[in-house]
Amino acid sequence: MQGMSERQYAAHVGLSRGAIQKAKETGRLVLHADGSIDAAASDLHRAAMTDPAKQRGKTSPAPPPASKLKPVPDTAVSAVGDTLRENGLVPPVTGGGTTFLQAKTANEVLKAQERKLKLAKLKGELIDRDRAVGLVFRLAREERDAWVTWPARAAALMASELGVMIADQGSLEPVMMQKVLEAYVLAQLDTLAEVRIDLR
Repeated sequence: MQGMSERQYAAHVGLSRGAIQKAKETGRLVLHADGSIDAAASDLHRAAMTDPAKQRGKTSPAPPPASKLKPVPDTAVSAVGDTLRENGLVPPVTGGGTTFLQAKTANEVLKAQERKLKLAKLKGELIDRDRAVGLVFRLAREERDAWVTWPARAAALMASELGVMIADQGSLEPVMMQKVLEAYVLAQLDTLAEVRIDLR
């Protein structure tokens, strides 16, 4: 036998023997002179004559309905570009849209950044932004209040010290006033340096 029998060809193409006999009768198979089936030629002949949608195991996928596809907002495309650019990757070409690979890469980068931030927060390296702003405001207010009340507290001490200098020197030189003022300002700054905000 030069080619395949009906049974062998049926197994080869995954059809029943009856379907092969029917195809043979309708001239859809290529036969050798001895009546056996030329498999390669028959495969080509059947493929050319058969609707691809009706071929077993070769159903063409239906295109996705256009109505279910939602347009991607420009802000999302822009965010993908920004994320890729910040991490030294190639952003989408302006007006050219974003490829699936670029969007997937940006998504993976963002997920990695999110995990890094969560880890930093667990380690105590990050604090809440609103809380940080509140702490800075409180520190600034405390320093302002300390400077507002400073002249009243320092004036009597400075006057006393300057009075001693006048008694010793007989007059008050500007340089004497500057030295006393500098000493009290530096003492105030040292006091403020000791201020500590509770970060808990």
